[in-house]
Amino acid sequence: MPTTSPHRAHPRAVAATVVGNFIESFDWLGYGLFAPLFAARFFPSGDSFTSLLGAFAVLGVGVLVRPIGGILLGRHADRHGRRPALILAVSLMAGGSLLIALTPSYAHIGLLAPLLLLLARTAQGISHGGEWPAATAYLMEMAPRHRKATYGSLFSLSTCAGAFTASLLGGALTTALGPGPMASWGWRVLFLIGGILGLVLLVLRTGLAETETYQREVRSRRDRGSLRQLLRAHWRNVLIATLFVAGTGAVGGTWTAVVPALGGRLAAPGTMMWVVVTATATMLTVNVPIGLLADRIGAARLLVFASLLFAVTGSVSYLTMTGTFASLLFTYGSGVLYLVCATTVLPKLLTDIFPSRVRALGVGLPNAVTGAVLGGLAPACAAWAAEHDASAWFIAGVMASVLLAVPASLLTPARALAATPQSPPAEARQEERTLTATGS
Repeated sequence: MPTTSPHRAHPRAVAATVVGNFIESFDWLGYGLFAPLFAARFFPSGDSFTSLLGAFAVLGVGVLVRPIGGILLGRHADRHGRRPALILAVSLMAGGSLLIALTPSYAHIGLLAPLLLLLARTAQGISHGGEWPAATAYLMEMAPRHRKATYGSLFSLSTCAGAFTASLLGGALTTALGPGPMASWGWRVLFLIGGILGLVLLVLRTGLAETETYQREVRSRRDRGSLRQLLRAHWRNVLIATLFVAGTGAVGGTWTAVVPALGGRLAAPGTMMWVVVTATATMLTVNVPIGLLADRIGAARLLVFASLLFAVTGSVSYLTMTGTFASLLFTYGSGVLYLVCATTVLPKLLTDIFPSRVRALGVGLPNAVTGAVLGGLAPACAAWAAEHDASAWFIAGVMASVLLAVPASLLTPARALAATPQSPPAEARQEERTLTATGS
């Protein structure tokens, strides 16, 4: 089987790896943006808020099953290779999107409608739990040592691009169709496109080569992908990884689902979608520069700074959010900037603390569990807090999760935080050509 070398990362392989994040973000944000539109069609009720809670509950279940994906697909990536896990993850992702797009409403098939929606989100939750660790292990094993954060920034770049595309499509459809047709059938267009994109990515990933690191260091190991080995020998690193990703779990569940939904209720129809378009379009310009900065000053140092800054700006913006475009942009933009910083540096931080034989499982388990607990419960907790005038307590809990990056950086082994050496000029030129071609 052909392999990929860290000094010859093919642009097509890099693109096929990070585009999974694009589709996940496209689908996830689309669900949050369109949930107020389709909630009553799957969960009919006399109260729109009750219907929305039903849609958010399904969203929560999809997140709660992420540990299953993190364990199964992470282990699959360590046992059988990064490439097979990436193919399985995108298959589940595409299937879930197509099922949501094509499922009739409650009025047509009764209870089967919400059950099929639940099945689709469950499949996507398993996919989401396993996609990122498999893709992270694959990309970091391809990336040059001195540019791991820069390559990691391609994850945040694709995530922003997915959110940008979903919100732009949503805003355009809302403007073109109007509220009635959007609530009737227009929301299905986004999920149909997501499913088609997933099928295209599936074809691309079947042509991926396995990484050289996996072929050389992992394939012959009998203990590869061992959950028992991970928890016994590397429990400290699992704890560190959990602390590092806690903030992204809580903020991801709040800023990609709750803030768009609340903004949609506070503002005029379509306003929140254009807020997301503006914020994500801006973030598309800073992803790679943030990665370059992290490679220069240190990934952990940048994450700590971003966490401290967001603990202040995120709290203020969330608690003072109104229906104006400026207020919504400040609120949503602050969360997206934090997530950009975190998702840029976490691939390097997490893969550096786990040996290659349990790397995907080590990255996937804490990320999926934390995302399930914090991200899965965030929408329902936020909705409950808003109804009981307890939003300040809710956002305090979110920011406490964000600030766990500080003790995590102190517990991380010094060798994992050490600055990476600069590469020779020839390698730097080759890597620059790879990034340029991938970006284009």
